[in-house]
Amino acid sequence: MEKKLPSAYRRFASDHPRIAEAYERLSDASLTEGPLDRKQAELVKIGIALGARIEGAVHAHVRRAREAGASADEIRHAVRLALTTIGFPSMMAALAWVNDVLEGPARSPA
Repeated sequence: MEKKLPSAYRRFASDHPRIAEAYERLSDASLTEGPLDRKQAELVKIGIALGARIEGAVHAHVRRAREAGASADEIRHAVRLALTTIGFPSMMAALAWVNDVLEGPARSPA
């Protein structure tokens, strides 16, 4: 699986490889040290990212959730669960971020 990493992170990793390597080991350990499978963990990470309003993280975790076998319906359900916690406008913004990944670039009207 090829990781789609933001250019800012790639530059940081190039400038500070030991920090980036330690961060990636911590990330892997956090993901694998517990009872959640990869798909469940990525759905949780989507919720965390949308609650924090971090669009890039929502995009990344939607891609990873798909790679882990999550369906578009499961991902959208995870987003809808945020409605009563973060409010309708924030949930709708997060749903748009999810659709950026699930549906790709908006198509121009023909």
